[in-house]
Amino acid sequence: MKRTKINDLLNTPTIGSEVLVKGWVRTFRSNRFIAINDGSTINNIQAVLDFEKEDENQLKRITTGSSIAVTGEVVASQGKGQSIEIIVKSFEILGDANPEEFPLQPKKHSLEFLREIAHLRFRTSTFSAISRVRHAMIFAVHKFFNDKGFYNIHTPIITGSDAEGAGEMFRVTTLDIENLPKNEQGKIDAKQDFFGKETNLTVSGQLEAELAALALGQVYTFGPTIRAENSNTTRHLAEFWMIEPEVAFNDIHDNMDLAEEMLKYCVKYALDNCAEDLTFLASRLEEEEKSKPQDQRSIPLFEKLNFVVENDFVRLTYTEAIDILKRSKPNQKGQFKYPINEWGADLQSEHERFLVEKEFKKPVILIDYPAKIKSFYMRQNDDGKTVAAMDILFPGIGEIVGGSQREERLDILKEKIKTFNIPEESVWWYLETRKFGTVPHAGFGLGFERLMLFVTGMTNIRDVIPFPRTPKNAEF
Repeated sequence: MKRTKINDLLNTPTIGSEVLVKGWVRTFRSNRFIAINDGSTINNIQAVLDFEKEDENQLKRITTGSSIAVTGEVVASQGKGQSIEIIVKSFEILGDANPEEFPLQPKKHSLEFLREIAHLRFRTSTFSAISRVRHAMIFAVHKFFNDKGFYNIHTPIITGSDAEGAGEMFRVTTLDIENLPKNEQGKIDAKQDFFGKETNLTVSGQLEAELAALALGQVYTFGPTIRAENSNTTRHLAEFWMIEPEVAFNDIHDNMDLAEEMLKYCVKYALDNCAEDLTFLASRLEEEEKSKPQDQRSIPLFEKLNFVVENDFVRLTYTEAIDILKRSKPNQKGQFKYPINEWGADLQSEHERFLVEKEFKKPVILIDYPAKIKSFYMRQNDDGKTVAAMDILFPGIGEIVGGSQREERLDILKEKIKTFNIPEESVWWYLETRKFGTVPHAGFGLGFERLMLFVTGMTNIRDVIPFPRTPKNAEF
């Protein structure tokens, strides 16, 4: 008999039919009721045994975590919590799980503990839900861009350039670290390395995506980015995934329109296609929030998601935002950890969330940032002080998207890379696109795990990626 997935069985139940279900045992009660889950849905199917007919030794093998195949008849359930159940005719233990060793017994486990057993945390309701939502968001991103006529570009993971100019990159080398070759100046001789030059793991696919956009019109990347930032916050990973569209002939206003449309599309897709998993995650968040003081509680998950879908994003300049923050009560009463005293300050998460959650009660797009706190490739505005940059701010998250109109003027771009101490020879190919048919163009970056934090209501970025890479942690 062909196996039936539990999700299919629950969605289209056929009373009286005989089915074969395979999965993992969540619970086994009274030597009779088996809750089975196969990962296709957050919901279990209950299988009911006539224990008097079963071998006692076989019953002892039905433990939490064991895998099982059950054949039986689908009937209307007599118990609460499920519409149907399976009356078992036969079963087979596919894999044992010693209850004295299996760490995921049916009780609440802390997220910190589950990170230590990331190879098994997929089997919990929380992480199976997150995994299914993550898949849905990956699909939504590709569908959004495909339907708008974008082309997906695979940009290099190994690169000789630093797109952000921050220098927080992992070195790629095949040299013998116990016997490094040196040149006449006594420095490591990179010419003897695999690529004949210094190379690193990419921090962004943006620069390469720009090259493609200046021929194909509109492209996007969706790939891994790796940053050697020694940060152990709940918002940072050393390895994460980035979505980076680049569009020829777009200016900063077109860029804002595209980013707002994409974010609303993805959130709406989650609401439309992940209802069961989001309902579970919303309940989980509600329970977590009960232990917090009323004024520190997060917005309920569905309310927060609809907040984005139903509201037009507020758009204002960095200068306007600074004026609002300087006059705000938290700033005047010294409640901000980082006080806002002058124009040019680098905004922190507390400032971004104030603008979204308190001042406007809508998502916010900030534009026209001081040039000195932004990257070299952002287009210089006519005032000479600011660049055509944009950040999109979300409730509970702060910055979720960063982007800009790119600097298309060769002379100004050359001055910028000098200011940022970037060797011209390392980006010669990037500069040449400004020599041969340059055009205005724009793009942005969306950290996929930031989107996942928002959509799932989780609060630690380590919990929305299957295998988190953080300082001192590269397990699994």
